[in-house]
Amino acid sequence: MQDCNCNNPLHVHFKDYFSENINTWCTNCGNYGIQAAIKRALVAEKIKPCRTLLCFDIGCHGNGADKIDGFRFHGLHGRVIPFASGAAVSNRKIKVIAFGGDGGSLGEGVNHLVSAIRSNYEVLFILHNNLNYGLTVGQASPTTKAGVKMNASPDGISSDPIHPMRFVLSLHPAFAARTFSGDIHHMTKTFQTGLRHKGFGFIEVLQSCPTFNHMTPHEWYQKRVKDVNKIKNYDPKNIGKAMQIAEDLETQIAIGVLYQNPDSVPFMERQANRLKAKTELTDEVRQFSTEKLFDAFR
Repeated sequence: MQDCNCNNPLHVHFKDYFSENINTWCTNCGNYGIQAAIKRALVAEKIKPCRTLLCFDIGCHGNGADKIDGFRFHGLHGRVIPFASGAAVSNRKIKVIAFGGDGGSLGEGVNHLVSAIRSNYEVLFILHNNLNYGLTVGQASPTTKAGVKMNASPDGISSDPIHPMRFVLSLHPAFAARTFSGDIHHMTKTFQTGLRHKGFGFIEVLQSCPTFNHMTPHEWYQKRVKDVNKIKNYDPKNIGKAMQIAEDLETQIAIGVLYQNPDSVPFMERQANRLKAKTELTDEVRQFSTEKLFDAFR
């Protein structure tokens, strides 16, 4: 990783997050836009690579783990949130961002998403929702629409899909937003707001998958998304209104910050035994001799 000159935090450049590794996503994949937007957001918020931990799950998005500079972790399928949460608890001086797909995050890892929202760890979680398992060549995911034929489901999906925002809002999160992979400017602004939020931030990215998801291509979303900032008197503090406006995924799809709790108190700020601590947990790591422990078994 480059020396990002942490002694001068005001000078952050796009090139600071540059990687010489070449992206290998399919042409027109939404991941290109998402990666560009997160770089722009980090630079705009003056967050340097040496103050950033980028955590990637398994999936197409995870192939970008070595295509951006900074501290990066590429984990196990569906398990990126617990790792990111642990990192955020251990060192609050680092901005922790986690990326996961709709399959890993709402399938085998859905319990971790629930726990992170309830605990309100200081993690920004970005859900890449392309309605399929792209890395395993077009299997149905928990968000694939009912009746759609996929490579591993030639007769069509018989189960109703999970509605991510309905699910998340039912847990009363601290921050919930939605954006679209075809609009880098909107993604950047949404990511910036999420980075400034205290507590767990959930951002769903409606992502096109040109190779395997032909039901909702880029143009399909482009005609349907509507920024809540254009809705007169929209109040993101009203969770009831957020639930109502988030429901439509077919004709007029709301994007932007749908809900934000201004009184959010992150997990570590609610732990009585840490309120007076002057150090981070990582500062308290020590080496201890295990000699006496092993002596007990001799």
